[in-house]
Amino acid sequence: MAGANGAVTAVLIVLLGGCAVVPPGGAVTAGRSASAANPAPVPTPAPVPTPAPVPTPTAPAPPAVPVRRGFTLDGTMVQGGSAIGTAPSDTVSLTFDGKEIPVAPDGTFFVGFDRNADSAAELVATLKGGRTVTEDLTIGKREWDLQRLNSLPKHSRPSAEFLRLRKPELERIHAARAMRTGAKGWREDFVWPVTGRISSVFGSQRIYKGGERGSYHSGVDVAVGAGTPLRAPADGTVILAARDPFTLEGKLLMLDHGMGLNSAFLHLSDIAVDVGDHVTRGEVIAHTGATGRATGPHLHWSVKWRDARIDPMLLTGPMPGG
Repeated sequence: MAGANGAVTAVLIVLLGGCAVVPPGGAVTAGRSASAANPAPVPTPAPVPTPAPVPTPTAPAPPAVPVRRGFTLDGTMVQGGSAIGTAPSDTVSLTFDGKEIPVAPDGTFFVGFDRNADSAAELVATLKGGRTVTEDLTIGKREWDLQRLNSLPKHSRPSAEFLRLRKPELERIHAARAMRTGAKGWREDFVWPVTGRISSVFGSQRIYKGGERGSYHSGVDVAVGAGTPLRAPADGTVILAARDPFTLEGKLLMLDHGMGLNSAFLHLSDIAVDVGDHVTRGEVIAHTGATGRATGPHLHWSVKWRDARIDPMLLTGPMPGG
C-alpha cells in the first residue's frame, strides 16, 4: 500500500503542475527547475560616476613686482633741469645730497637741479634691513645769457619802506611753498601756460659797472597782451592767490604740483581760482597783465623744486610755433 500511496501522491503532484518532487523515502522538496537551482547572477547596476569636484574660484594672482636693484632716472641732468626716478626695491628712505626727499608708493620720486647746481650730486636709498644703495649723478653745466651794462651801476639799495612792505609778502610766498598738498602734476608732461614770444629766458643775468652781478632771471617771460587766458601747465593745487598786488610780483598765483615742485605766475590782471582749489592741466586759472614791477603786459612763470630753481622750458620743451 505504501507503494501505491506514493504513486498516488506523485500523480497528484504532477496534476498540480509539477510543483514538487517526491524522492524515494517520501520527503517532499520545493520544486525548482535546474536553472532555478543555479540561478544566473543578478547584474550589478553600473556605478553612478562621482561628479568631478567644482573648483573653488580664487582671486587672480597679483602681478609680480619687479625687483629694482638700483636707481633709474629719466630727465634732463643739467643745471636748471630735473628728473623723475625710481628707487631700488624695499627703499624705506631716500636722500638727495644729504637731505631726505619723499618717495611715492610705487617707488618713484622727483629731483631738481638748481641754476647754480654743482657738477655732482648723490642719491642714497636706505633699504629694509639697513643696507644702502648710492647713485652718483653728474650735472651738466650750462652757458647763461649775460648782459654786460658796463656804464650802469647796480641798482641802489632798497628803501626802508620797500623792505617794510616786502617782508610780509616774502613770508606768504615762503609759507605757500612749504605746503604739501599731495598733487600729482609732477608726474605729467608740462605744457606752456600761454603761447607767445619769449622775451627773457631762465638764468639770464646782468653784469653792471665794475663787474657786479645782479640777480639772475628766475623764470621765463612770455610777451602776451593783457587779458590772455593763463592755463595750468600741469595738475596742481592752488597754494597762493594774491589779488592785492605784491610790490614786485603784482597779482600772484602759485600752484603746488606735488613732491615739492611748484609754479608761480606773476603780473596777472585777474585770478580765477582760490587757495585750496584743485586744477587740471590746461584749465584756465587766470589772465595775464602788467601788475607789479613790469614794463608792459607779459607773463613771468617760475618753477621751484624745494630750494632749487628750475628752467620751465626744460619741463615743456620749445615754445609751440617758436
